[in-house]
Amino acid sequence: MNSFTLTQAAAADEAVRDFAGHAGAAYLGGGTNLIDLMKENVARPTHLTSLGHLPLGDISSLPEGGLRLGALATNADTAWHPEVEKRYPLLSQTILAGATPQLRNMATDGGNLLQRTRCYYFSDLATPCNKREPGSGCAALHGQNRVCGVLGTSESCIATHPSDMCVALAALEAVVRVQGPDGERSIKFEDFHRLPGNTPQFDNTLKAGELVTAIDLPAQGYASNFTYLKLRDRSSYAFALVSVAVGLEMEGNTIKKARFALGGVAHKPWRDPAAEQLLEGQPASPDLFRQVAAKVFASAKGYEFNSFKIELGKRAIVRALKQATEMSQPLDSNAFLNSNP
Repeated sequence: MNSFTLTQAAAADEAVRDFAGHAGAAYLGGGTNLIDLMKENVARPTHLTSLGHLPLGDISSLPEGGLRLGALATNADTAWHPEVEKRYPLLSQTILAGATPQLRNMATDGGNLLQRTRCYYFSDLATPCNKREPGSGCAALHGQNRVCGVLGTSESCIATHPSDMCVALAALEAVVRVQGPDGERSIKFEDFHRLPGNTPQFDNTLKAGELVTAIDLPAQGYASNFTYLKLRDRSSYAFALVSVAVGLEMEGNTIKKARFALGGVAHKPWRDPAAEQLLEGQPASPDLFRQVAAKVFASAKGYEFNSFKIELGKRAIVRALKQATEMSQPLDSNAFLNSNP
């Protein structure tokens, strides 16, 4: 780990000014991702602006009926918050499916949005990685790419975004509030993360020096018909091979409104609004779910070791939609691998 200086900011505007005043600065929240990257010399900030004293840890109701998650609220406090459990159980479920209790006690909601990929080559300094060192190449294209993406990839990068929480936030159509040198602004969640294109070193659409201050949830939380299905190599402390977060508004057996997002398959949580529209106004059925799943993966591109994700992803969508319509409890991931939805 390289040496660095540190400032404890007391307010968001103070943090933004401190960041702007130091070349090579990074914001430090819970540190569960950044500190690991610094230890591995993947990240080498020369200055840290610590956010631990900022008053951004509250979870509060919004006038229009939504809920605001302070950026420094921990994942654990968010998952177990009474209003989140009651009104946004999909979000609670996804948070509890990720990491470990110890990490959830430290990791912040704002930091969860900003965590870097777990592609093997990103943290391996002996191999080329365009995300870590632009222009060096992508070792995953012809290497060990089992955990990599199959949707929205490019010749520059096939890494995936690792978050569980962000998959639910995408399905819920959250809004990210940020503050930077040019003031405050709001970013729709669908616009927050980027596809790799030719610049995979940029994970999101934040401008230089911008700080995430809050995440706003809309009033609609899909608390009656929802599910999060996470398929992984082991039952705990593993990143998703494929995950699906579903929120439905039902009237009898008819789907009035549908929102779903996938994790583990792309550089960002993956939504397909056209596929969602296929569900709306239709009676729930396995045939409809298979049609929707086929549309989502119509443009998918598999690589040597991850082509299985395409079929797995289709099955996961079918299973997750079925669970959400019936409100059955998610089955064990390993049992799903051998099932035929």
